[in-house]
Parts: sequence; structure tokens; C-alpha cells
Amino acid sequence: MTMIRPNFLQKGDTVALVSPSGPIQKDSIDFAVQVLTSWGLHVKIGRHAYERDGVFAGTDECRRTDFQQAINDKKIKAIICTRGGYGAIRIVEGIDYSKLLSNPKWIVGFSDITVFHSKMNSLGVESIHGAMAKSFPNVTEESLQTLHDTLFGKIKPIKSAVSHANRPGKCTGKLVGGNLSMLYSIRGLSFEYDYDGAVLFIEDLNEYLYHIDRMIQNLKHSGILGKLSGLIVGTMSGMKNGVDEYHGSVESIILDAVKDYDYPVAFDFPSGHEEQNHALIFGATYTLSVTKKGGTLKIAKNVQLV
Repeated sequence: MTMIRPNFLQKGDTVALVSPSGPIQKDSIDFAVQVLTSWGLHVKIGRHAYERDGVFAGTDECRRTDFQQAINDKKIKAIICTRGGYGAIRIVEGIDYSKLLSNPKWIVGFSDITVFHSKMNSLGVESIHGAMAKSFPNVTEESLQTLHDTLFGKIKPIKSAVSHANRPGKCTGKLVGGNLSMLYSIRGLSFEYDYDGAVLFIEDLNEYLYHIDRMIQNLKHSGILGKLSGLIVGTMSGMKNGVDEYHGSVESIILDAVKDYDYPVAFDFPSGHEEQNHALIFGATYTLSVTKKGGTLKIAKNVQLV
């Protein structure tokens, strides 16, 4: 499938802030508005962006309506989600994407927004894995700069730190992925990623190590790991043991699962639930180069521009 790349932003463009998942405080949105306006953008806030309905930012209908209106509004060039949490899976299939296909725009977010990234990928439209309104105050200036640069089409190579666990090699493929728990939760759904020849990026937060093992084993035995051309492991924050200690680490779990394949694996990539959350374009073609001294991810230029 030839992926469609939405137009990069220009100063004076309008972006939307919507809350398709968990609730968010007004001060977080206010801070995000300040950042986005400093980039020369106009910001339109979803009508229900501040609402709360338990763990959700309003009812399913409220969250779906805001997302639909942002898609339908021709002036909006990017939809930036305010936070993750939980809720995207409840509304993703109730949205009409026909106007997004005729007028492509960027969907931006991470964590629970992995659901929308996978949906966009199934529709053949690129999307941006990057910081959201809630995380704007907590990520590094460098991370926010990568989001700015990606939105405005100034995409630079991303380098990861030295890791003893890295498996050297070089590959090129379509970048897909997101939060590991969310990838696990959408296994078998109609909009699941196409993993053939892909470079898979994964990250997660506050999981038991045996949960990580379970999810990685699912990717292995379902044949997904065997289809990849490369694997990137982002931040795996707050990993923990249960009552019975799990004798292993994220690195050992993953390396054991991919030992029968020969593609490169990069650990400690600066993207995920940490202050280093560099922006990535899912659906774009990247070249991944990995050595024991670190990894480099560089976007290719062979993707259709709209």
C-alpha cells in the first residue's frame, strides 16, 4: 500500500486539541495552547475536551463527536490528542473517516492513541507518534522540538543511546507500532497493523515483567515477529515484578523471542512515556541502523506527498 502523507504544517495553520481517551485538566490544555501558538499555529479546542465521565473525557458520544468534527473541519490541518489513558478503542470504529481521506490531516499522540495510529495505517494515511497536551510540560525541549519539526516537515535522524543489548544490523521498512499493551489489545481486529516487512516500534509503562513476556510471546507465536525487518524498543518505564519474582529483564525477554530472526534490534530508543519522547511518523519508510554504540533511525523520501 502506498501511504498518503498529509501536508506538513505552515505558520497560520489551525490544529485541533481533542480528548478521545482519558480526562485532562484545563491547565494542561492551556500550556499546550501556549506552545502551539508560539509555533505560529491557531488552536481549536474540542467542545468536550475538558469533560470527565469516570476514566473517560466525557461520554463515548462526546469524545467521538469532537474527533469527527475535527476530521470534518477543512481548516484543521492536524488533530493533536490531549492525553492517553483509556477510551480510544470504544470510539475508533464509530467515526467516519471519508473526509479525512479526501482531506488528509495529521493525527498526533501516543499510548492509548496507538489505536488511532493503527486505524490510520489501515486506511493508508501516515500519523505522528509524539507528545500530547498532558505531556508537553514534562518532556524535554528537544522532544517538543522534534514534534514541531515533524509537523513542519523538518525531519531529522533520531539516535538512540548505547545499549549492550543492541543487535547490530541495517534494514529499511515501514515504521509501525506504539504502546505494546495497546498493540496486544487490538490483535486480530480489522484495523490491526500490516506487519509484513515493517520496522516495529514498541514502548510501555508500569507493566509487570511477566505481562511483557506474555505480550511478546503473543507477537512471536502469532507470526508477527517473524514478519519484521527490524525492531525498535523505546522506553519501558516502571517495569516491576509480581509476588513471584520474574527472573529476566525487558531486554532478555525480547532477545529470547527474536533469537530465530536476524534483523536488527535497537533498545533504549528515546520515545515513549518518558521526558524523552521524540516524534515518529508511523506509516513512513525509515532506515534503521544499529550497532552496539546505538541506533539511528532515518526517514526515507520515497513516500507520496499530498
